[in-house]
Amino acid sequence: MPWKEIRPVDERVRFIAALQEDPKGNFRRLCDRFGISRAKGYKWVRRYNELGPAGLEDQKPIAHSCPHRTADAVVDRVLGMRKEHPFDGPRKLRVRLLDAEPGLAVPAASTIGEILDRHGLIRPRRARLRVPPHPSPLEPCAWPNDLWCVDFKGHFACGDGTRCYPLTISDAASRYLIKCEAMTEPREGPTRMHFERAFREFGLPDRIRSDNGPPFATKTLGGLSRLSVWWLQLGIVPERIEPGQPQQNGRHERMHRTLKEHTANPPHPTLSDQQRAFDRFRRDYNDDRPHEALGMTPPAAHYEPSLRPMPDRPRAPQYGDPFVVRQVDDHGRLNWQGAKVLLTRLLAEQPVGLKPLDNDEWELFYGPLLIGYMLMRDGKPRVEPI
Repeated sequence: MPWKEIRPVDERVRFIAALQEDPKGNFRRLCDRFGISRAKGYKWVRRYNELGPAGLEDQKPIAHSCPHRTADAVVDRVLGMRKEHPFDGPRKLRVRLLDAEPGLAVPAASTIGEILDRHGLIRPRRARLRVPPHPSPLEPCAWPNDLWCVDFKGHFACGDGTRCYPLTISDAASRYLIKCEAMTEPREGPTRMHFERAFREFGLPDRIRSDNGPPFATKTLGGLSRLSVWWLQLGIVPERIEPGQPQQNGRHERMHRTLKEHTANPPHPTLSDQQRAFDRFRRDYNDDRPHEALGMTPPAAHYEPSLRPMPDRPRAPQYGDPFVVRQVDDHGRLNWQGAKVLLTRLLAEQPVGLKPLDNDEWELFYGPLLIGYMLMRDGKPRVEPI
């Protein structure tokens, strides 16, 4: 039988009294004496300490109904308003209901959205142009400099109103935080400068993983950007996570949460103060702070610089068999089968490689990166994005 049917309140009082008479006694034996488990005993002790004797009373049962449930009449009115205005969303419908019926208990916009969804009145979002996905699955990393992760952590305002966009670069295998820079904008020029400094100090990684936002990627062919073209010329393969899948860069995202807790909650008065906070965090995070995934050791105990030094200048990619190599002109066009096909100005005066699939289809590469397909249709070449 349940406890509340065979253990009246005075029995619980006697249990607490016995415990107080001998507070250093054997708690397990005391529970056995009263015929209860230790978990139940601790429960009554906790309730007594928090609420006194009242805590030993039976608790009210949990309600099995929702007193705040939206009334059927209100639901009907929401659905009716939606049918009158089929292109309005929840926020607009709420305003219309408030104006039309001031005495109606109009629910929140989120509740209106749930009502519409339950009744199949939510239209799918219009498809948007997105950056092309990475052509191959994201590869794991086993050693330092196999993979670096980069991102701009969500921007915030410093005390003086200056916007801070933290640029963060980390080594995925060791979790070593390579860079944490306070920037005023996520622009390509300053981002490249910080990467140059990182490459000269730590050498070159094999791959760099980013999201699909600028300056790491664009909506052009293959998702290329000036920054990713430069990486490829240095012998670094860019990787992009799938849109809306930040967990694919999960280690880096987890570091961001720690970074925010330690340096931006609240933000510092100026951008210079914020940078100093980032620098202090980076030293502690790399050299002192134990990391559970690293056996409670700091990242510096596992990281070592790359053996690939930063070259004096970038080099155009090289191709071998079975590629057919073609030079892109200064307008970003490729001469193929007697016709000029527009690729992208980002590859102006750069060589691309075409790998045959059959008589009228070729894979189009820039370095090791697949950026599209060259197709012959009705005797005319055209480029198909990934």
